[in-house]
Amino acid sequence: QVQLVESGGGLVQAGGSLRLSCAASGSLFRIMTMGWYRQAPGKQRELVAGISNAGNTNYVDSVKGRFTISRDNAKNTVYLQMNSLKPEDTAVYYCNANISGSGTVSWGKGTLVTVSS
Repeated sequence: QVQLVESGGGLVQAGGSLRLSCAASGSLFRIMTMGWYRQAPGKQRELVAGISNAGNTNYVDSVKGRFTISRDNAKNTVYLQMNSLKPEDTAVYYCNANISGSGTVSWGKGTLVTVSS
């Protein structure tokens, strides 16, 4: 079973930056599509960014040009670099692992990002 552990959340002022990390256990990382989701209070969880096992990326429109997702298969880790943060980016950020044909295999417990104005 794959376990995901997020880190890197915290409190930052608007315009600042944070880098989230998600470390995965096991040997399946290199075949998994990884994603970062977020859920703000009172809102549904949304996909923020995803990266396929081939390195193809996608982003929700609201973060394009500000966030960058990347992965290091040697470290079983996916990253989310967040720049030019806005108060509306405040949310709990979750890491997700997905295998094509099998669906979601794991969720992390989340890390809180708070952006003050």
